[in-house]
Amino acid sequence: YMKYAVEKIEEDIVVLESLEDRTKKEVQISELPENIKEGNILTYENELYKKDEELERQRRETIKNKFDMLRKKKSG
Repeated sequence: YMKYAVEKIEEDIVVLESLEDRTKKEVQISELPENIKEGNILTYENELYKKDEELERQRRETIKNKFDMLRKKKSG
């Protein structure tokens, strides 16, 4: 299955970025789960998009850790 990040929401069009190869595609918001927002992680499997809250949590934690490491290098 494919994994995407919700990059941008513009009215009824959503820009998704593939987590594998960084390619972008536009889809109708009606094809996606309700209440999505920028930064959400979606999986596409069996012609359905689903929120992947666990992967999203892991990505946010990884990004936070990278920022924390950069801050420590800068200050110390």
